Amino acid sequence: MPKIYEEIKQNKPQRSPGQMAVITIFRTADVLHHTVERALSAFGVSNEQYNVLRILRGAGASGLPTLEISSRMLSRSPNITRLLDKLIAKKLARRSRPKEDRRVVIVSVTPQGLELLTHLDGVVDNMFNNFPPTTPAEIETVVDVLDRIREHMAVKTTTELSLEKAKPGRP
Repeated sequence: MPKIYEEIKQNKPQRSPGQMAVITIFRTADVLHHTVERALSAFGVSNEQYNVLRILRGAGASGLPTLEISSRMLSRSPNITRLLDKLIAKKLARRSRPKEDRRVVIVSVTPQGLELLTHLDGVVDNMFNNFPPTTPAEIETVVDVLDRIREHMAVKTTTELSLEKAKPGRP
């Protein structure tokens, strides 16, 4: 019996290997999420807020529109506006509206946000020192399998479908 059954106190095998894999992925994701959450919580930042700050840092001084931030997040956030409001209240991000289109909201990281990110990057890097010893080939295999699972199982949101239709060159 795989270790996951012992962890979740289950002795009845799943109906298919796919179900066993999904349960193991869910449990592993929860363990990793909780580990990162604990490391970040001491600084008053959630996983999702850290993810948004990293996205904004990557965007540079020009920032990004709200929906673009949402589409780049590791985990879907049903209320991106509330998440951004929290970062803005902490003075880690700021909102602006371009003069050419006042309907668009652009969000960018503040100097305080960049300073916190620099510190948090070290905290998160240190946390990953606990990652089990793995070879580059093992990591490549895990990443490849997870990529294929997402490719075949992903269900697109209405927003994602709308953005796809709006891409230049699409009918």
